[in-house]
Amino acid sequence: MTSTSLNYAARAPKINRPNTVAVGTIVWLGSEVMFFAGLFAIYFTLRSVAPDLWASETALLNIPFSAVNTAILVSSSFTCQLGVWAAERMQPRAIGWKLGMVEWFFITYALGAIFVAGQIWEYATLVSEGVTLSSNAYGSAFYFTTGFHGLHVTGGLIAFLLVIGRSYAVKAFGHKEATTAIVVSYYWHFVDVVWIGLFFVIYILK
Repeated sequence: MTSTSLNYAARAPKINRPNTVAVGTIVWLGSEVMFFAGLFAIYFTLRSVAPDLWASETALLNIPFSAVNTAILVSSSFTCQLGVWAAERMQPRAIGWKLGMVEWFFITYALGAIFVAGQIWEYATLVSEGVTLSSNAYGSAFYFTTGFHGLHVTGGLIAFLLVIGRSYAVKAFGHKEATTAIVVSYYWHFVDVVWIGLFFVIYILK
């Protein structure tokens, strides 16, 4: 290779290809959007054919409690993003007072776990009041929509534990580990946004 071609190669712009993991996650989340859109459609359809049932059953919902639980989940998106920013600057753990990715993800995990525990408590309360999965159309719609979301939150909690465990397992925190943290944050933000929609439809519009 001549010196001219070497100089050209040095000056040529580098091609930044999109990360396949991130792209794959975004495509998968697109399918999840369609899934939850279907659940919303089922909920609205059932409500339109039984408005009196919806009026009586939604009166049993504990809206203040659910609002607090929603605020807890939404706040977890902020702690998750702080963890992502720590991962992007290659800081897996705390340096002095400055928390790292692991600490922020542990906080996010705790907030998500509190949300799931709150949802279970709400289920137990509603079941004691006669609202079950098989009690009527409202019970089926309520538990299917919120239950599938709860399973997604639980999946996100498992993903956080895997990311945290991986950061301890590797000798040096690098680009691959940071990308994994970013991808998990995409999923978590998606789960939070879906819940905001569910909360508005189920608890506010009633």
